[in-house]
Amino acid sequence: MTDRTRAFARTRRLRTPLTALAASLALLLAGCTGDGGGGGPVTLEFQSLAWQKESVDANRELVAEWNARHPDIRVKYVQGSWDSVHDQLLTAFEGGEAPDIIHDASDDLADFAYGGYLADLRPYLPERLRSGIPQRSWDAGTFGDGVYGVPFLQEPRVLIANATLLKKSGVRIPTPGHPWTWDEFREVTAELSGKGRYGVAWPLKEPVSATLNLSLSTGGRLFHRGADGKVTVRFGAADLVVPKTVHDQVDTDHSASGTTLGMGGSDTLPGFFAGKYAMVPLGFSYRQQIVQQAPKGFDWQVLPAPAGADGLAQGVSPQTLSVAEDSPHKKEAAQFIDFLLRPDNMVRLARGDWMLPTGTEALKDPALRTAKDDWAVGTALAAELRPAPAQTVRGYPEWKDKVATPALQEYYSGAIGADELRHRLVDDGNRVLARYQR
Repeated sequence: MTDRTRAFARTRRLRTPLTALAASLALLLAGCTGDGGGGGPVTLEFQSLAWQKESVDANRELVAEWNARHPDIRVKYVQGSWDSVHDQLLTAFEGGEAPDIIHDASDDLADFAYGGYLADLRPYLPERLRSGIPQRSWDAGTFGDGVYGVPFLQEPRVLIANATLLKKSGVRIPTPGHPWTWDEFREVTAELSGKGRYGVAWPLKEPVSATLNLSLSTGGRLFHRGADGKVTVRFGAADLVVPKTVHDQVDTDHSASGTTLGMGGSDTLPGFFAGKYAMVPLGFSYRQQIVQQAPKGFDWQVLPAPAGADGLAQGVSPQTLSVAEDSPHKKEAAQFIDFLLRPDNMVRLARGDWMLPTGTEALKDPALRTAKDDWAVGTALAAELRPAPAQTVRGYPEWKDKVATPALQEYYSGAIGADELRHRLVDDGNRVLARYQR
């Protein structure tokens, strides 16, 4: 889930000769210990970031199935954490101790790919896997001319709604084929507000990715790459639609709760269950928490996010599988990735994480197209998902943390207006990005 990853390191760190020597010695020692070098079985380390029980179980089961079928290529499951993965991987890379197979998110790969820490997977990926995932998803794992991550799980942002309140209100219920526009969404949230209830709760503790990704629907791009390859920030009318909607719901219509702006998604659920908010924009995987935590008899449903000039287009940062450049067993690691991401296995991983697979065959699986838990709404949105706008922008983490996050938080709270928001995102933002593109 894209908001669960940590920011990139603030500056690009290059390997020192001493680090490179340490990595070489580590590889030499691996060969001397019989790790495939002396006729013994190859042992691969697979660091997984699965954290929900269903997801961890699915990953461990697939590793066990692989090992049972491949006695000459053993995979060791290593548990990682979304909370610390970037810094942990950076330390491991620089120390020559990175796992062979790396689970991460595409928006955390840029510096690792450009820094030479990840292997270009193009020579190792079988045609079945390459053709089974749409190019728009491959774009999320592509940096420069190389492919450094195989995208396999993705998560649209949707509206989780109190179905009882919606039915009583008489508002039109949107579908993927006939969604609300952003203007209509604002009107509906105003209509659903009153008597101590808000039409919507925006959990925007981390406002940047939600704002940028949803803005793809209105034609917003924000980051623009020139002929020289350099990226600049431009903030036009299309980029303002989504933030202005949130701002006006909070500060003009009072149809959105200002107190939830500093919350994470899970923080809004108690109020949602209590009827304080009619809707909450959340990642698709939050359905699992709702199933587990909702009070008995609570009726909820998934609705598509509002549509704009570009329809339901939305940015996502898929979860990815990569191979360390220092791994002496890249071919074998790619074979395991291919096994893990066979259509049936991809479905198991998707169901374990309550997310969507990227694979076209996996998306056709009936288990992901059921009305139960609104899986069908999510799969109907899959074709609209695009790589997040900031996917390959060097310097994005600093721009996000030092410029965009405080600027958007102040704009949403009403502390600054749209002109000041534009000035800070563009003028202050471009000064930050320029340092990374010299």
